[in-house]
This record gives sequence, C-alpha cells and structure tokens, in this order.
Amino acid sequence: MSELVQEYRTRAGSARELVEEVEAAVASGALEPGRELPSVRSLAREAGVSPATIAAGLAELRRRGVIVTERRRGSRVADGPYAGALSRSLPVPAGARDLSSGNPDPALLPDLGAALGALGGHGRLYGQAPELPELIEAAREQLRGDGLPEGEMCVVSGAMDGIERVLAARLRPGDRVAVESPGYADLFELLRARGMGLEPVAVDERGMRPEQLREALARGARAVVVTPRGQNPTGAALDGERAAALAGVLEEFPETLVVEDDHLGPVAGCDLHTLLDGTGAWAAARSVAKALGPDLRLAVLTGDPATIGRVRAGQSCGPGWVSHILQRAVLALWRDEQASALVALASVRYAERRSGLIEALGARGVRAQAASGLNVWVPVAEEAATVAALLARGWVVAPGSRYRLGADPSAIRVTISTLEPEQAQRFAGDLAEVLAPQAVGRHG
Repeated sequence: MSELVQEYRTRAGSARELVEEVEAAVASGALEPGRELPSVRSLAREAGVSPATIAAGLAELRRRGVIVTERRRGSRVADGPYAGALSRSLPVPAGARDLSSGNPDPALLPDLGAALGALGGHGRLYGQAPELPELIEAAREQLRGDGLPEGEMCVVSGAMDGIERVLAARLRPGDRVAVESPGYADLFELLRARGMGLEPVAVDERGMRPEQLREALARGARAVVVTPRGQNPTGAALDGERAAALAGVLEEFPETLVVEDDHLGPVAGCDLHTLLDGTGAWAAARSVAKALGPDLRLAVLTGDPATIGRVRAGQSCGPGWVSHILQRAVLALWRDEQASALVALASVRYAERRSGLIEALGARGVRAQAASGLNVWVPVAEEAATVAALLARGWVVAPGSRYRLGADPSAIRVTISTLEPEQAQRFAGDLAEVLAPQAVGRHG
C-alpha cells in the first residue's frame, strides 16, 4: 500500500495536489479498482504533510467518486470508472449509424411545441404550491393502475434527480447500496460521487437474482435500487414470480430502503411488477423522458411520508420546485388523445424492433437478450475489438464496460429505438461476421 505514497510523496504537498495525483493514477491504471489506500496518518507521515491536508484530499476524492470510504474498512479505489470519467456520448463519424445513445425515436415523440404553445397564462409565483394538483392526481391514477402502493407524491426533475434526493434523504457517505450488475452507469457515478459503496447484484432477463440480493444485503447494503422493467442496459423485466421472490428477500431485511426506477413507464413494452408493498422506507420514480421526450425533465416520485417529506425539504432549500410550465405541458400531453395514441404506438414499435433484432441475431447464431426497453444486450468475447470492428462497418454501439461491475462477462449494448427491420438484418449480419471465429492456419 505504500507504493502510492512512495511514488507521489515528493509532489503531494497540498490536498489539491493529492487529488490530482490520485486521479491521474486511477485514470492511467496505476491504481486499479479495489486498491486499498493507507490510513490518513500513514499517508500524512510518508508524504510529509499534515493529517488535515490528507483528510481534505481524501474527502474531495470521495466527492468525485474516485475512492470510497467504508466504516471500519478504510478507503479504497472505487470499482470501475469514477464519477465524471465516463463519456456522455460516443463520437459518431460521418456516415455511421448511432446505436449507442439510448435515446427514444424522435418520430415517436409528441410535438412539444404544440403542447407548450397551447398553455398560455402565467407560470408559478413564489409562495405557491410546488406541485400542480391535477398532475399529481393524474399521476396517482396511473401508478395505482400499475399496482403501486398508495404513498405521498412530489414532482422532481427526472428519475435520477428523484433517486439522488431519496438516497440523500435516507443514507450518508460510506453506506452501501445494492445495484444491478450490469446496471445503469449514471447511477454508479451518482453513488460514487456521494461517497457510497456499490454492492453488485447479478441480473438475468427477469431482473435481479434473489440469492445475490440476499447476499448483498447480508454484506451490509442499506438500500437497493431496482429497475422493474426496461432495465438499462440488459432490457430485463421483473415478472410476478421474480418480483415476489425479491420481495420475500426484502422481508428478511426490513430496514432496507427500496427504490424503484421505472424510467420507461408506458413505453417499456411490458407490465409493471413491483416489489413495493407500502411498508418501511420506499420510493418509486416514474419518468416521462422516454415517452414524451428527454427535454421534459420531469418525473413523479411516490414513497413513504417520511422519505417524500425529506425530499420536499431538500427541494425547498435548492431549486424550490419543478417548473409549472413543464408540469402543465406534461399534464396536457397526458390528456391529449393523439399524444396518448403515439405513446401506445411507440411501445408497440419498440417491442417489434427489439424482437426483430434478437430474432435476426439468433438466426445467425448470436445470443442476445432484452425482455423490454430500448436496448439489446449482446455478450461478446472481445468487447473492445467488437466495438472497433463494428465502427469500421459503420455502426456505433456502446461498450459494456460502462455498465459492468466486477467480473461480469463482456458485452455490447445496442439501442434499437430507430432500428428498422432491414437495418436490423444488416447489423445482425455484420455483427455475426465480426464475432465469427477467425480461421487459424500455420504460416511457414
């Protein structure tokens, strides 16, 4: 463990320098994920600086998600890419087809201009209620129809904003959170940035695996974040049997905070099966981004009274409320028959495109999975080589390393939202050729 200090002791004369040097070492691979760091006193003694300087540097590294610190276990390098290190979008060369973005099909999104233009009137003023009552009632009806328990409700700026506020309200740095693996890369970043540890739980096509969740909770995870359908990146979706099994595991750990992220909502392509029964500490986020448009930064959040009350308190100290212009626009789109019909059509089209690609790949001997959602997960032996070879053929796909924790198998994520049948056939053919074993011969 002293290698870190020996390498940098002459340069780390301040907290800022320590942060820069450790970040550089992590980025270069000199400090690998999971590497334990010396204690504050050891670092200070060997680097020749005060313990306060080291503590300040480590605190900043935790905030950035470079390291995690756990009670009685010290600090170590975070697993996988640290917060801010992930590229927000992959470069798409001229003429290449982007299958990496995770975006919905723009042709299947309602016209926001028409919805906003029809609003009229004034926006919210200071001192008025943060939520539009009609929006809350419409959302409550939707969630009730999907089998979610009755709870307090508020409006947040997207599903991730809601999840972050729930975690901040209930947890603190050093706490561990059970997450899906493969799972949503931005959630991993968020947890690391807040100094929280990740407990990976393996997923299959039916979502989190119950025994792995039990093990994560037994290791001390205080919360679990679950995607009930349209899981990113694998497309996994809970069915009734799996949801019941996971709920049974959670009954063994009644103090666990349970958070459901239904980010796709009505365009997921399957019914919602929830783990939630309305007891304990819980929250569920329902975003409108994929159904109505990513620029509508709005989600409804429901949960137990204490959790939602803390979220509201946090909002009041920051942004105060989600724009009533956005709230009224979402409500107008929910009430619009043409918009509702387009959302229903989008769910059908995404299901057709998803199954079309899986079938095209299967016909060529390539295994892929996705029970719902906008993405298909394809295991591959050589991830980087596959991504590069597809790029050479004009396809941009997302490398699975962004979404994997620990020893999860290599894979690529393919967004199918705009992939028409003829294009799916071409892509499947190209991928099959890329994955085909190369002939091995003797050279004399």
